[in-house]
Order: sequence, then structure tokens, then C-alpha cells
Amino acid sequence: MRCVFAGTPEVAAHCLAQVLESRHEVVAVLTRPDAPAGRGRRSAASPVAELARGLGIEVLVPSSARDPQVEADLRRLAPDCAPVVAYGGLIPASLLGVPRLGWVNLHFSLLPAWRGAAPVQRAIWHGDDITGATTFALDEGMDTGAVYGTVTERIRPDDTSGALLSRLAEIGAPLLVDTLDALDDATITAVPQSGEPTYAPKVSVEESRVRWDLPAVGVDRQVRACTPAPGAWSLLGEERVRVLPVTLDREQDPLAPGHLRVGRHDVWVGTATAPVLLGQVQPAGKKPMAAADWARGARLVDGMAFA
Repeated sequence: MRCVFAGTPEVAAHCLAQVLESRHEVVAVLTRPDAPAGRGRRSAASPVAELARGLGIEVLVPSSARDPQVEADLRRLAPDCAPVVAYGGLIPASLLGVPRLGWVNLHFSLLPAWRGAAPVQRAIWHGDDITGATTFALDEGMDTGAVYGTVTERIRPDDTSGALLSRLAEIGAPLLVDTLDALDDATITAVPQSGEPTYAPKVSVEESRVRWDLPAVGVDRQVRACTPAPGAWSLLGEERVRVLPVTLDREQDPLAPGHLRVGRHDVWVGTATAPVLLGQVQPAGKKPMAAADWARGARLVDGMAFA
């Protein structure tokens, strides 16, 4: 089939690579405009755009998929199908009928669970044991289309959203290719979603501020869900400190929420239950470092507290 692939981040580029190795022809990609990236915040093309340009594939980079030029380009390209992976914007209703076989979205949850922009973060934050990936027919709703197929994946106790998303891309890319194959062969029928939906709005920077007043397990889930993006953080005085995954230990003596216990080789922080052991932290303007090294350099002492 002739395909126009829509996607933006690294996980989408991984899926694009799998489609490129399949029997289908990718005639163009649709991706988000260049955006600041890295510590220098220099403008950079999306991973999907970089992969496509390196292979001489046409790249469409509208500021919005609602730009009339997008529809003109799609009609010119005449795709049979348009696979979508984390494009980062809504596909307007006017474009849904342009590909002969529609748009096939790969979503990183088991729909109707966690419809929306942050399914992986929300699944970890909520404490789910199982998640997965779903291919479905894109419609005018938010991840409401009929389902073609699913694969499941266990959420590990130490999973960050970054680690889990990488695994979901690994198992989701073959599912996407299999769905395209079956559509091409006319051997698959989409099945309407069933069950009570849950929703996964984007995690805001303010929401990722660590809630030390939660039980230790809640702090652990919040930090892992926000790693690597948008990044869990807390304030020590006026300094903003990024908090990377912590370790649980129910045997520690209790500490007031947010209060520090500083040892020679470890730093503990109080929660509503047992303290958690800090792993790495990242003070503003610096690279990640071991919490004990940060404590020595910042001359932290017992009784100081995150806010």
C-alpha cells in the first residue's frame, strides 16, 4: 500500500523504520515543526523528519494539520492508508476520508483505558499492573475509534515512563505493520471499543511537582511516571531540584513529609508513610548527580525540607 506516515518523537521514528522495512511504500511523512531540543534548546527537526529526510522521503511540516495545504498534499500523494504514531496534534475530520483505507493510529494503552496524550505516564502513576498497545481506526473522537488489534505488556516495579514507552514501541511497531498487512489483504475488521474509558491528559509541569505528603508508594509512582518528561521536581529553599527515581524502604524511621535525613552516603526524604531514598537529582543548570554528592556540595543537613 501507499502510506503517508504521521508521527513526531523517537518512538514514532522507530515505528516508521518498521513500516519502511515492510511491503508497504511510505510516500511521505507528516510531522510537527522543528522545536527546541537538548540542553542548548536549539531548534531541531523531529526524529521522524530526520529519518525520512535521510532516506529522501517527502516531509510535510505544517504548523497545524488544519492547514489547507495538508489536504492538498494528501490528495496529491493519494495514500491508501495513513498510519499514525504520536503525531502530537489532532487530525481534522476533513482529512479522515482522504486515505482509501483511513488512518490507523497506534496508541500506547489498552483502549478504552487511558485515552489521551499521556497514557504511559498515567498508567504508571495510577499503579496499573498491565498496559499495552492498540491499533485502531482514527475517527473524530479522542482515541474513540474501533480497534484492529492489541498487544499487552507488564508494567515493572521500576519502570519509568521512558523505559515503558520504549518497550511499548518495540511491541507496538510489529502490531502496526501486521494491521497494515491485514488491511491491505482485506482480512481484518475493526471492533468497537467496549468498557468504561479512562483519560490521560498531558502531565503539566506544575502537576509533576513531587507530592511528599503522599504515601511512599505514591511518591515513587509519581516520580517514575514523570521520568524523563516532564520531569519530577521539588524546591529546596528557592532552588528547583529535579528528582529522579527513588527507592522504597519500609524499615526506615519515619520523617515528616519533605524533610531530609542526610547521611554520608545517602539522602532520605520523608513521605506520608516511610521515607524514600533519593537516587539521582539534578539541580538547576547542572547534570544529574548522586544525591549524596549533591548533599555534600550543597552542605545539606538533617531537618532541611523540600517544599
